[in-house]
Amino acid sequence: MPRRLPALGAQELAIMKVVWRLKDASVRDVYEDVRARRPVAYTTVMTMMNTLETKGYLKKHLDGRAFRYRPAVPEQRVIGRMVRDFVERVFDGGAAALLTHLVSESSLSDEERRELRRLIDGGR
Repeated sequence: MPRRLPALGAQELAIMKVVWRLKDASVRDVYEDVRARRPVAYTTVMTMMNTLETKGYLKKHLDGRAFRYRPAVPEQRVIGRMVRDFVERVFDGGAAALLTHLVSESSLSDEERRELRRLIDGGR
């Protein structure tokens, strides 16, 4: 069984999304991507990427004079765990309660409702 990784904060998750998308990235690559959406310091991104490597989410290798990072954990594994943790904390583990909340409190499009029905019916 894989070891349980420490939880990700919101900014860590934002950085991981960039690395998952790019598959292999330097601190500069991630910094430029994040900075396009919100102000952030280069050193903040560098520190967070080092922290993510320490936590086991990223692997780094030397490429010339700079490190490049790649995901150490698949995106679906991380998201799956985060969703399970959320459902456990907020809905006492009840996925049905989460679905009920999403359907009653969200403005789902007709297409989204059809897709949910298809998934509930076993993917048919």
